[in-house]
Amino acid sequence: MYKRFFFLISTVFFFSNTQAQNANFKSYTQKIGGSPQVYDMVAVPGGEFTMGSPANEKGRRADEGPQHKVKIEPFWMGKHEVVWDIYDLYAFKNMEKEMAARHPDPDKSVQKTDASTRPSPPYVDMSFGMGRSGYPAINMTQYAAILFCKWLYEKTGIFYRLPTEAEWEYACRAGSKTAYSFGSDEATLDQYAWYRKNSDAAYKKIGTKKPNAFGLHDMHGNVMEWTLDQYIPDYYSKKPANEAFAPVSELYPTAVRGGSWDDEPADLRSAARTASKPEWKILDPQLPKSEWWMTSASFVGFRVVRPLKVPSAEEIKAYYSPKLIEDY
Repeated sequence: MYKRFFFLISTVFFFSNTQAQNANFKSYTQKIGGSPQVYDMVAVPGGEFTMGSPANEKGRRADEGPQHKVKIEPFWMGKHEVVWDIYDLYAFKNMEKEMAARHPDPDKSVQKTDASTRPSPPYVDMSFGMGRSGYPAINMTQYAAILFCKWLYEKTGIFYRLPTEAEWEYACRAGSKTAYSFGSDEATLDQYAWYRKNSDAAYKKIGTKKPNAFGLHDMHGNVMEWTLDQYIPDYYSKKPANEAFAPVSELYPTAVRGGSWDDEPADLRSAARTASKPEWKILDPQLPKSEWWMTSASFVGFRVVRPLKVPSAEEIKAYYSPKLIEDY
């Protein structure tokens, strides 16, 4: 009882202290112009946290240490993973135009995205029949997720990007120091996540499990989520003090977080890290392999973030210009 009381008091202090940073820093709903679609963004207060897992955490792997302190600036994060309903507007230009004809947009956002770079048409249904409307978009490369963020920026005028590994873990933990955002008891996982034990071998609609303390759904399980980072196994031990993330310099591997509907509990822990693999494109018949789609990655999706501090025009351009486009 005492421990629970202490946890509640410390959580209240955490939120009251950090949320006072900016009175106008509030959660909001992003309207996707020319459509009925919206995307809820949750205000995540900045702060300092311990990244990685302790040596005695069940399921811990060597790439989760050593633990280290990281300062995080305030940002907004998608309440859910990006769904097909929104991703398809980006992936299929004609669909975006047809939708806009039924949903007039005074901001004329469809005209703003007329020249946006879009994916090549997939040769199969990338949901593989598991569900589309209300389900997380999957099977896209990290490059495709980054270019989706660019399309959303062109459409809304608001800078969106993928989260860094540190931002992702900070948002997932939501002030917790345990294996999962809700504690360390795997028996409670069913209430918060879709994973191998309860998913019936398929992903599920967003938001059908409990959120974490920040109000974010599906941070554990359902689908893994792309980050901005290169996956470097020993990065925590040699990370430069002032480096916010590990910039991508090689095509593989890049960092994916959260675990999925096809994973065991250990892979869903807040500190668990996953490295992308070339095998995720193994079924792609194109040569060279598609820079857009990963036909063997039906467990990978993404959500976006928006930093409170707006980057410069040069920085924004750099975020949307992966150096390895020719290698995808």
